[in-house]
Amino acid sequence: MSDNEQGASSERTNPNILITGTPGTGKSTLAELASEATGLYYINVGELVKEKGLHEGFDQEFQSYILDDDKVIDELEQVVSKGGNIIEFHSCDLFPERWFDLVLVLRTDNTILYNRLEKRGYSQKKITENIDCEIFQVILEEARESYSNEIVVELQSNTIQDMESNASRIEQWVDNFKTKK
Repeated sequence: MSDNEQGASSERTNPNILITGTPGTGKSTLAELASEATGLYYINVGELVKEKGLHEGFDQEFQSYILDDDKVIDELEQVVSKGGNIIEFHSCDLFPERWFDLVLVLRTDNTILYNRLEKRGYSQKKITENIDCEIFQVILEEARESYSNEIVVELQSNTIQDMESNASRIEQWVDNFKTKK
């Protein structure tokens, strides 16, 4: 980590946490639980993109918005620089490394993930694409390539108990972060 990147994190009194993973792994649920437990502000990037028009249109084939990375970064830069945020998104390589003190990659058993995506009404093509993404650890590898290995943590997210345990771990980590400041 460069002095410049470390400086950004050392100036914040509250951390920024990124929760990422394949769609259906429980990012939104965990982010909400962790936000309640820690008092950190929760930002759902997918919702922000829709609300603020931070996209270049809608991809009918994949049934998703085409993200405008620059607009997303510009929208979030000021709030993230202050710290105290839990940011949730299914991808992570667009965000600057200096933004985060902890990057959590949620992982889910493929059968459980399949059932969750099917329940959401995803097309078979979209389900298959997301299951393949999980099998090949695409998001985990993306996180490891984009951020320092010391801040990237892989968490299992198969059950409600996993979610509660993960939220508790985040709460403890945030308490430790604040104590060190």
